[in-house]
Amino acid sequence: MMVSPDFLTRRPIAHRGLHDASAGRIENSLPAFEAAIERDFAIELDVQLSADGVAMVFHDSALDRLTGENGLVADRTALELGAIEITGSRDRIPTLAEVLTLVAGRVPVVIEMKDNAPRNRELALAVAGDLVGYSGPVAVMSFTHHLLSEFKHSGSAVPYGLTAEGTGKPAFAMHEKVLPLGISFISYHVKELPNHFIEHVRKDLGLPVITWTVRTPEEVEATRRYADQMTFEGFDPDR
Repeated sequence: MMVSPDFLTRRPIAHRGLHDASAGRIENSLPAFEAAIERDFAIELDVQLSADGVAMVFHDSALDRLTGENGLVADRTALELGAIEITGSRDRIPTLAEVLTLVAGRVPVVIEMKDNAPRNRELALAVAGDLVGYSGPVAVMSFTHHLLSEFKHSGSAVPYGLTAEGTGKPAFAMHEKVLPLGISFISYHVKELPNHFIEHVRKDLGLPVITWTVRTPEEVEATRRYADQMTFEGFDPDR
């Protein structure tokens, strides 16, 4: 059953938390999430799956860009990943469960499940399991249709949505295939608005649309005209 995530449109959503490397707050880190909470911004974060099946809050499939380590997240256990320092800070890679404990319902959380094929079912079940008993406003999303299907079949009551991009008939036809899954919202690339697919889901289906990733005044304006809320980075949307 589709759940309406009205909380997604209440306040701007901080992309990977309110991060600022110059201040030592790195993307998808606990300080970046705490900074977003202090400003009453919703939080967007990413999850990858550890070798032992734990949902870890980390964007990339590889460790290289954000740590001093090489190799894949999927090849390390949660304990090993939790011991790795994020470059530019003393913080370590958190689990989704740790982040949910920190947030504790104070602001909405939007969890993007990254493609972990062939382990997408395991990732979806790990995320659903971490959300059992969490009472704060939370939603799940993914570019990957199979992940959304697996999350739906987990039985979780948490709303889930499609992360998407592209213009033209091939892209829109692919997005249309997800609608029967009972998604509750769309997160769309701001540079590709307006478009017919987004007009359809907003006006005809009544689904809220959030944009990614807003960095300029022009993209703020596009969100205001063609969507319902923005996922932002690199500026203060309250100023």
